[in-house]
Formats: sequence, C-alpha cells, structure tokens
Amino acid sequence: MKFLKNASMTVRLILVTTVLAVLLGAYVKQQSASIMTNAAKNFINSLEPWQKTAVTFKMEDEERSNWFFTPVPRKGLALHDMKPYQRQLALAMLAAGLSQRGFIKATTIMSLDELLLVLEPAPRRDPDNYYVSIFGEPSETGEWGYRFEGHHVSQNFTLVNGKIQGAPSFFGSNPAEVMDGPRKGLRVLANEEDLALDAINSLTPEQRKVAIFDAKAPGEILTSNSREAALKGQPNGISASAMTPEQRAKLQDLLEEYCSNMPDQIAALREAQIKKAGTNIWFAWAGGTEHHQPNYYRVQTADFLVEFDKTQSNGNHIHSVWRDFTNDFGRDLLKEHYAASHTASK
Repeated sequence: MKFLKNASMTVRLILVTTVLAVLLGAYVKQQSASIMTNAAKNFINSLEPWQKTAVTFKMEDEERSNWFFTPVPRKGLALHDMKPYQRQLALAMLAAGLSQRGFIKATTIMSLDELLLVLEPAPRRDPDNYYVSIFGEPSETGEWGYRFEGHHVSQNFTLVNGKIQGAPSFFGSNPAEVMDGPRKGLRVLANEEDLALDAINSLTPEQRKVAIFDAKAPGEILTSNSREAALKGQPNGISASAMTPEQRAKLQDLLEEYCSNMPDQIAALREAQIKKAGTNIWFAWAGGTEHHQPNYYRVQTADFLVEFDKTQSNGNHIHSVWRDFTNDFGRDLLKEHYAASHTASK
C-alpha cells in the first residue's frame, strides 16, 4: 500500500510539473510581442485625434530610421503633451519593450534631466521631454514598430509576425555618477562600466597591448546615430580566442548585461548571436582603465556591435549602444517577411 501511495504521489507530482511547464511555455510564447502590441493599442485608444496624428506614422516612413540621443526637436508625441493617464500608458509601452532592469535604467536616466536642469540650465532639460512614435498598425501578426526616445534614451522596436528586434538600443547617463546632493553616488550604468573595467584589467600586459588601440578615448561612440551601423576596416582589439576561459567569462558577463536590459524574446535573440559568434568576438579599448578616467570600449562580432563612451564632462558622461549590423530597425525581419510573402504569392 505504501508503494502504491508513493507511486500515486509521484504521478500527481509529474502531472503538476507537466502542467506548470505547459503554462510556463504558454507564458513565454505569449509575452513580449503580444504584451507590446496590447500596450500600444491601449495607448493609441487613449489619445485624442490630434495626438493620434502626431504619434502615428506609416511603417515605410523614413522617420522610422531617424534616431537621436541628444535633446533635439523630435517627431512623435511628447510626455508633456499627454494627460497623466496617457503618460502611464506610454511608459507601459516602454516597459513592454524592456526588462525590469532595463525599464528601471530608462526611467532613472529620464529623471536625471531634472538634475541637469539645475546643474546645466538649458532648453529641453525636462524629464517629460520624451517622445513616443508608432509606425504602422500594432498587430501580433502584422508588421509595425515603435520608438521611445529623448535625451539619453532611444529604444527602437520592430515587430514582424510576432518576431521582435530591439535595435538600435541606446542608454546614456549624465552624470555617469552623481557627485553630490541627495542623489550622491547614483550610477545608472554602473554595470556597463564596471564589468568592462573588470574585463580589461583581467588581461595581461601583452594582451592589453593588443586590446588597447589608443591611449586617448574618442569623444563619442563611433557609429553615433547613423541609420546603419558601420565601422571602417576589420575589427581590432583582442579576440576572445586569445583570452583565457576566465577572461572570456568576464567578457560574457559584460555582454549579458546588455542582454538583460531587454525582455526575454529580445534577450534570447542577442544571446543566440553571442553563442553563434563563439570566440570570434573582438574587445577593443581606448583611454584609461580606472573608474574615474575617460574611456571607450566596443565589443564586435559579425552580427552585432556594442559601443560605450565615457569622455564628456571630464569622464562623467556615458553613451552606450547595442547595434545590429543587418537587423537594426528590423531590416532582416522585414526582408525575411517580404521574401516569404513573395514566394507564397507565386
């Protein structure tokens, strides 16, 4: 009897585990694309006619490939032109496109504009001066996209038949570290900086001669806000193949930080690109290798590029970005979709 009782409990445990696995699988498949679609629909439905006109664009509009991370005039609908409940729905769209960690970074970066209004009085220093733009009609099966953008935040999302691309993806921070006042010590992008310093300082002197291509860091990320990510020449720096397993693990930790900013679907795409690259990953550095020194780094593969620059404001101002060489703004997704549609129509 005891055997039968234990067997029965085992069967029930297996059934419960199976049900949980099915439910979890359904959740994973449902999340990201459908959440982003629902968030966009909820936001659009909250708008007045003039607001809808400002926020919506055709999918093929060239505006979709325009992106900026400086406080410049933008197209779209700004948070300061929304009612309080509309702002919450706009932020829900941003949250749908990021992980919890990424959303906290984005909103904390936005809050720094209020601090800059005191430190560096200038037009457009406003934590509500962030814009939403929607391209095409939100749908789980169609093609559409959206952008949430303002000073030091530019998140661009493309959705095609439930697949998602989240690049270019830009985070910046000024100051990189708040030096005084009630927010003293705040470092929004601390991991992006510290994990890279850990990686470069793990190299031997001979390895550092290969990795460090310039004693002075460039004044800006090299790809800036170009529509297509492109760097001249072959990748430079040190290859992951020339690193020890411990050093490669530190580089992996750095890349995981950039993956962890995104929701599961986008993070999985990035992780797949990292895995595909294997040891064909290049780590290049310029500038100082200590915390308060101006510096620059990039991590490059055949598919993607990470750039980080901390040179402005005496090395207390960060720009960081994840670019996809062929799939920024979902170009590969759209090519795949159009090719499949053309084949199906024959």
